[in-house]
Amino acid sequence: MAETKEKSETDEKPKPRVRPIVRLGIFLISHSFLVSVVCCSAGVLALFLLPVLAKNTYISENALMPGSASPMLSNQHISNGNRLVKDLTGSKLKSSETGIESQRIIAQYMLDLGAEVSFHKFHPQLNQFHPLHFFSTPDSGIMQENYSCSSYGINTVGIIRAPRSDGKEAIILVTPYNTLKSGLGEALSVGIAYSVFSLLTQVTWLAKDIIWLVADSRYGEYEAVAVWLRDYQTPKFSSLSTINAEMCPDINNLYELNVNSIAGSKFSNSFRRAGTMAAALVLKVRDQSEQFEDTISIYAEASNGQMPNLDLINVVNYLAVHRQGLRVKVEKLWSLLNSSWLRNLGEIFESLGKVAKSLNPEWKFGIPATEYVEGIATLASSLYYQALGVPTGPHGAFRDYQVDAVTLEILPRFSSDKVRRNDILLRGGRLIEGVIRSVNNLLEKFHQSFFLYLLTSPSKFVSVGVYMIAFALLIVPLPMVAASLYVDASSLGNCSKSDNSTTSAITNTDERGITVRSWRWLNSAKLVFVVHLWGAIVSLLPYFICQIPDCSPTTSFMIWVLLSMLSLLALYSVLASPLSYAEASQEKEWAFVKSVTISSVFIGLGLMSVINFATAEIGALLMVPMCLLARPLKLDIRAGTLRSFSRIICNLVLGLIAFPPAAFFLLKGMLDDFGSLNAVDFWMWVESLWAWNSATYLFIAKV
Repeated sequence: MAETKEKSETDEKPKPRVRPIVRLGIFLISHSFLVSVVCCSAGVLALFLLPVLAKNTYISENALMPGSASPMLSNQHISNGNRLVKDLTGSKLKSSETGIESQRIIAQYMLDLGAEVSFHKFHPQLNQFHPLHFFSTPDSGIMQENYSCSSYGINTVGIIRAPRSDGKEAIILVTPYNTLKSGLGEALSVGIAYSVFSLLTQVTWLAKDIIWLVADSRYGEYEAVAVWLRDYQTPKFSSLSTINAEMCPDINNLYELNVNSIAGSKFSNSFRRAGTMAAALVLKVRDQSEQFEDTISIYAEASNGQMPNLDLINVVNYLAVHRQGLRVKVEKLWSLLNSSWLRNLGEIFESLGKVAKSLNPEWKFGIPATEYVEGIATLASSLYYQALGVPTGPHGAFRDYQVDAVTLEILPRFSSDKVRRNDILLRGGRLIEGVIRSVNNLLEKFHQSFFLYLLTSPSKFVSVGVYMIAFALLIVPLPMVAASLYVDASSLGNCSKSDNSTTSAITNTDERGITVRSWRWLNSAKLVFVVHLWGAIVSLLPYFICQIPDCSPTTSFMIWVLLSMLSLLALYSVLASPLSYAEASQEKEWAFVKSVTISSVFIGLGLMSVINFATAEIGALLMVPMCLLARPLKLDIRAGTLRSFSRIICNLVLGLIAFPPAAFFLLKGMLDDFGSLNAVDFWMWVESLWAWNSATYLFIAKV
C-alpha cells in the first residue's frame, strides 16, 4: 500500500517548465528553413535600402568651425606660387639634372620663407609577401639588395614652427612630385602648397606646426610617403645617410650646394621632426581637365578598410562646395549607373516614399530614382575599395599610424590658360587654408564623428549602426541551420526513416535526450580542418613561388595552380573521400559535415567583420546562400525530382560565383570588358593583396 502511494506521488510530481528562451531556440531551429529564407531576404533588402537610409553629413566637432573665418590667401601669395610653377616647368632645367635641380628650387623657395628645410634620402623598398610579417608593423619593408647610387629618392621637407604652440602637434601637407617626369599638374599642386605655405609663415593664429612634404614619387607616391613616415615615427640611432655617403659619396653634393649657397640658413642635414600628427592632407592636381566645371575628388580608403574620421571629409566637402564652389566627387562603380534593374528598383522605392509621405508628411522615406542609382554605385565602390584592403592614395600610409588623412585630387576645367591657372591656385589654396585652419582649432585628435561608415555621396553616409543590420540578418540563420542539421544527423541513427524531419526530432528532445554523447561529428570536424589546412598551404605557396628567379607572372600563376591541385590531391588521398561511407550513412555524415562547415563559416565571417566589415559583407552575400543550399550532387541526382534538379543548378551557379577566380573575372568583366580578361590578371590581383598585407587575401584562402 505504501509503495502504491509513493508511486502515485511520483507520477503527480509536475515536470520542470522549459524556459522561454529554450522554447524560442527550439522553435527557430525546428523552422530553420523558413527563418533562413526570411532573414536572407531581409538582409539583401536591407543592403539595397542603405542609400535610402543614408543621412546627411554634419560636423560633429564644434571646435572645427569650418568657414567661420575669412580666407587670408591673397593674390600676392598666388603670384608667389605661380612663380614657383614657372620655375619648375621652365626650359632652363637640364634634362640630366632635373631631379636634383627641382629639389634645389623647391628647397630654395622654402628657405626664402624662413622655414626649416631638410632632405630625406630613401631607397625603394620591396612590398614582398612574407608569412611572418603579414600582421607586423608598417616598418617591415625590405630594402632592395641590388640598389645603385642612382636608385634613391629625395623628399624635400619644410617645417614652420607655430608661434602659438609648444611643438607637440603638427599638420602635414603632402604634394607628390616626380622629379624625373613631372607634368603641369604636379607643378600646380606644388604651387598651391607653396602659396598656402607662404601664408602660414606670416599668420599669428597658427597653433600647430606645419610640415610640407614634397614626396619624390619616382618610385611611387605611396612609397615615398611611407618611407618618410617610418623614419619620422621610428627614431634611428644609426644614420642611414652616413652609410650611403660611404658607398655613394656623390649624393652629398646636393646638400653641399644648398649649404654653400645660403649662409646662416635653417637648412639641416639631419632628419627634422615636429610634434604628433593631428591630420594630413595629400594634394594632387590632375593634368586631365574637366569639360564643365572644376571638381575635386576625395580618396579616403586606407589599408584593410580603415577610414579617416568622417569630420575630416565633412570639413573638406563643406569648404569645397559652400566656400570655393567646387564640385566634390567620390569614386563610383560607373557600370552600375546604366543598370535598368537598379533604376526600376529606385522607382519602386521612390513610389513607396511618396505613399509614405501621403500617409504621414513627417515620414521621410524614399529618394529620387536617379539619386538612388548614384547612391548604390557610390556605396558599391565604397564597399569594394574597403574590402580590397589596398589604399587608394598616399594618405593610406598615415592611417597605419592612426593619423586621419585624405587625398584631394583637383580636376581643373582648363589647366593651360594663365587666368584659369591663377583661379585654380586661388581656389585650391583657399580650400587647403580653410581645412588647415579648422584642424588648427582642435584641442585633441579627431574623435567625435564616425570611423566606421560607408559613403553614398560626398554629403551622405551610412553609419555602422545601420549597415550592420544587413550583415546580421545575413549571418543569423547560420547557427540555426547548423544546430538543425546536427539534431537531424544525431536522430537519424536512433529513429526510423519515416521520423527524419527536424520538427519531430526537436519535439521529442526530452525522450531521446539529445546531449553531447556522440563524438561522430569529430570526423566532420577533421575534414573541415583539413580543408582549412589546404587553404593555409595555398595562401603560403606564393611566398615560395616568389623565390624562383626570373619567373614571369604567367609561369608563377601556372605553378601556383599546379601546386595547389597537387596539395589537394595529397590531402584527399590521406583523408579519403568525405562521402566514402555506406549509402545508408551518407546523408547522416553529410549533415555533420555541413553543420561543422556552416559553424566555421559563421565564426570566420564574425571575425572578419571585426577586421574588415566590407570583406565580411561581400563574403556573406556570396557564401551564406551557398552554405544554406549546399547538398551532395549524388544525393540530388539519386532523388531525380524537380526540386533536387533546381537545387543542383543553384549550387553550381553559387559555387561558381563564390569561387575566387570566377568572382574576380566576373567583377572585372562587369567593370571593364569581358574581352580583356586574362588569367594572369588574377595572379597580379592576388599578388597586390598579399603585397599590401590585405586581410581579404587570408579571407579568400581560409574562409
